[in-house]
Amino acid sequence: MSLSQPTLPNVHWFSLLAGVLDPRSAPRLAKLLLGALLARGRRTVTSWIRAAGLSHEFRSCYTTVSAVGKRSDHFAARLVHEVVKPLLAKVDRLVFALDDTPTPRYGPHVQGAGLHHNPAPGPAGGPFVYGHVWVVLALLVPHPLWNTIALPLLARLYIRQKHLASIDPKHRPAFRTKLEQGVELMTWAVTWLEFLGKPLWIVADGAYAKAAFLKPMIALGVTVVSRLRKDSALFTLPGPRRPGQRGRARIYGEERISLAKRAGQKRGWTTETFTLYGKPTTKRYKTFLATWRPAGGVIRVVLVDEPSGWVAFFSTKPDATVADILGCVADRFNLETCFRDLKEVVGAGQQQVRFVGANIGAFHMCLWTFTMTEAWAWTRKESEMVGHRSASPWDDEPRRPSHADKRRAWRRELLSQEIHAFLSAGLSEREIQAQAEWLLGLAA
Repeated sequence: MSLSQPTLPNVHWFSLLAGVLDPRSAPRLAKLLLGALLARGRRTVTSWIRAAGLSHEFRSCYTTVSAVGKRSDHFAARLVHEVVKPLLAKVDRLVFALDDTPTPRYGPHVQGAGLHHNPAPGPAGGPFVYGHVWVVLALLVPHPLWNTIALPLLARLYIRQKHLASIDPKHRPAFRTKLEQGVELMTWAVTWLEFLGKPLWIVADGAYAKAAFLKPMIALGVTVVSRLRKDSALFTLPGPRRPGQRGRARIYGEERISLAKRAGQKRGWTTETFTLYGKPTTKRYKTFLATWRPAGGVIRVVLVDEPSGWVAFFSTKPDATVADILGCVADRFNLETCFRDLKEVVGAGQQQVRFVGANIGAFHMCLWTFTMTEAWAWTRKESEMVGHRSASPWDDEPRRPSHADKRRAWRRELLSQEIHAFLSAGLSEREIQAQAEWLLGLAA
C-alpha cells in the first residue's frame, strides 16, 4: 500500500527536493526520501522501498536513485535554497568544511570500490578498508544552543585511477584527484551561494593544503583555513622596493622561516582565552605573516602550544584574527561527528547498490535526510527530542540532543501525522488493518 501524503510543512521539503527530477519520477523520490527517514534496521535501498510502500515498483525506485546521482549538484542547490537558507540569516560569513571519509562495501561487483586507508580503524579495525571514499562538503552553522552543527550538502565519489578500468565505459566517470574534487565542490558553492552576498571560508584537513587546491580557492575569493606542515617552506615578507628599481615587485621574501625555531623561541608567546568547542578555552600562541608558494603569496600563521607539542595553522586571509582561525579549526571537528552519525545512525554506505550512479544517489540521499533532520530540529526544544526518562531514572542529566534523538523525534511526528490522517479519513476496517500492519512492520 502507498503512503498518504503528510501535510506537515517540513515534509513538503521532500516534494520540493524531488521537483528537480522529471514530474513522472518526482513523487516516487519524495516517498523514497520519506522511506529513508522511516526505515529501520539495515538501511538498504530495499528497506527504503518497503518503508515508502513502493514494493510494487521497486525497479523504478532503483532507477530513481540512480537519477539522483546524475543531478546531485542541482538537488544540493535546491536543498540550500529551500531548507538551509533560513538558518543563515544571522551569520556574517559562510564557513564550509571539507574532508574525505570511507564507507565500507562488500562484493566484487560494486563499481568504484577499492582498498583505501582507514582514518579511524578502531580497536578491531585494520589500517585499510575496502569500499568507497567520499569527498564531502558541509556547511558549518552556529546553533544558538548546541554550538556549531555540520550540515552536509554535496559529495564526490573518489575512485583511484587504477580502479577505473574495471568499470564499463557506460558508467565510468572521469578521473579526478581529491584536490580537484574539492575545487569542484567549492566552485559549486560559490556559484549557487553567491546571491547571499556573504564571504565564503573553508576549513579543510591538512591534506588539502596544497597548491592545486589553495590557488583555485584564492582565485574564487574563498578564504582557506587549514593545518600547516611543520617543515613547510615559509619565507619572510618581501622588502620594500628600492628607489628607481624596475621590474615586477617581489612576491616572496628572501629569508627562510623555520617553524621549529619560531616555536622553540621563548619570546613572542601570547596567552588568550577563546571560545572553542562551545566553551572558554585558554591557548598559548604565536602569530605572524609569512609568504608561502603553495598559497601564492602572504598567509597568516598561528602556532599553538598544546600539551602534546606545538601545532601550526594558517589562513590565506592575512588580516584574519587568531580567534577566527582557531574557531574554524575547532568547528571542523563537527564534520567528523557528522561522518560518524551518517554511518551509524543514517546508515550511509549500507544501501547495497552496485552501479556508480546508484551509489552516488543513495549516498546523497543519506546526506540530505541528515541535513533536513537537523533543520527540522533547529527550533525545537531539547525536551521535545530527548523526551522524558522516567523509565531510566539513572539517566536524567540534561544533554545536547544527538542526531539519533532528533531523527527519532521527527519519525514520531511523521508517524503520528500518518496515523491521524488515516483515522480522520473514515476508512473501512480492512483499510485500518492494512495500515496497522504497515506501522507494525516499521516498528519491527
